[in-house]
Amino acid sequence: MAITQGDAAGIGPEIIVRAFRETPQHTRGCFVVGDLATLRRANQVVAGAAGTGLALPLVALSGAQDALQAPPNCIPVLQVQSSALPPGAPLVSFGQIDARAGQVAGDCVVWAANAALRGEVAALVTAPLNKAALSAAGAPYDAFPGHTELLQSLAAAHAGQPVQQWPVRMMLANDELRVVLVSIHVSLREALQAVAFDQVLQTLLITHRSLSAVLGRAPRIGVAGLNPHAGEGGLFGREELDVILPAVQAARQQGILASDPQPPDTVFMRARAVQGKPGEFDVVLAMYHDQGLIPVKYLGVEKGVNVTLGLPLVRTSPDHGTAFDIAGTGRADASSLVQAIVMARQLSGQWQVV
Repeated sequence: MAITQGDAAGIGPEIIVRAFRETPQHTRGCFVVGDLATLRRANQVVAGAAGTGLALPLVALSGAQDALQAPPNCIPVLQVQSSALPPGAPLVSFGQIDARAGQVAGDCVVWAANAALRGEVAALVTAPLNKAALSAAGAPYDAFPGHTELLQSLAAAHAGQPVQQWPVRMMLANDELRVVLVSIHVSLREALQAVAFDQVLQTLLITHRSLSAVLGRAPRIGVAGLNPHAGEGGLFGREELDVILPAVQAARQQGILASDPQPPDTVFMRARAVQGKPGEFDVVLAMYHDQGLIPVKYLGVEKGVNVTLGLPLVRTSPDHGTAFDIAGTGRADASSLVQAIVMARQLSGQWQVV
């Protein structure tokens, strides 16, 4: 499996190093797509923070296939070729938005995604990138708000199809709750406009197909309303009656187990699995980004995993960002990245193209 290093100014390289140091049982067969000098610096930071001063050896790979022959207790790295990394160039500073870091992060994702699309790697795990740095890198990366949209574009190009024919959705998951979003990285005003019949129905279809492959059965989808109390019968807004419910009914006609629009302030609690007891729903369909991500992240960012649904490849990621405020300190927690690796292993054994 390929792990992209993320933004070099953030915690991505450090949590990757920590994952290899602390959970070798999960990182065996994985390799990092990134910059050797950046990973070497992160290696020293983490070793210093551990108080041992002993860093894991880095092994330079010539290709993805070499990862399976890498010796134990090392960090295999495939050096990404990027115009932002001329030989001898100084490393980017920790905690600073830098166009070079954005370009390298994007180049890592492009290489790894294309390798996955060619079948050279089983799955793709992406460390956090900084959206401002990605945009600062200029074309082509300034056209993409984040990983999800970039991966969607690459998948469509690989298939030789327009990007509109490769709809994707973001799912955030931990051991207690799964949430899929109707819209992703857009303004709240645009997100409200995205609550349209076709968008909601398409999200239900993608959620059903993707989670059916994972669960081995049709998932029970709890549909969050948009308005307080799910509109209270039209008193607080009619989107539930005029848009969301008709989309749910159309989905049911295709065998999808979707609820009527539910009050968004309680549907997440009803879906939550507690102490091993399953919730009422297997997944919640949220109408916009923060509506869905706040409850998942409140349960603990160290447990959350971001999964892109609808791609012809497996992609997971930690559910946190670059954490510029602690980059370079060695204090970053690798738990979410480790969970992303674990989930990618599970999905790559069961995943079906949807």
